[in-house]
Amino acid sequence: QVQLVESGGGLVQPGGSLRLSCAASGRIWSIYTMGWYRQAPGKQRELVATITSGGSTNYAVSVKDRFTISRDNAKNTVYLRMNSLTPEDTAVYYCDADIKCQYARRTDYWGQGTQVTVSS
Repeated sequence: QVQLVESGGGLVQPGGSLRLSCAASGRIWSIYTMGWYRQAPGKQRELVATITSGGSTNYAVSVKDRFTISRDNAKNTVYLRMNSLTPEDTAVYYCDADIKCQYARRTDYWGQGTQVTVSS
C-alpha cells in the first residue's frame, strides 16, 4: 500500500511564502507524474501544478510565476514553493501521484490534504 503524507501548511499573511512537501512511501516501483491540487470552501478541486518524472512542469494560470513545483526522485517527494500568497490561495492543498507498485497496476494516489490559510 502507498501513503502520501503532506506537510508544510499553515497560516501566513498576504504576501508571505510557504513550502509544502509530500512524501510517498510503500512498495513503490516507479512514480510518474506528481502534482498539487487545491480545494477552497464551496469550490471544486482544481489543479495547481504538476511535474513529470523527467521534470516537465505545468501550472494553473492563477499561480504561474508565484508557485514552483519540484521533486526529489531519490526521496519520492514533491514540493510546492508558494510565494506572494493572497487570500484567494486559501484552500486545502492535496498531493497527487501516479505510482506503479510492485505486483500492481499504475494507480493514482492522493494525500490527506493540508490546510493553507492566507490572512492578516
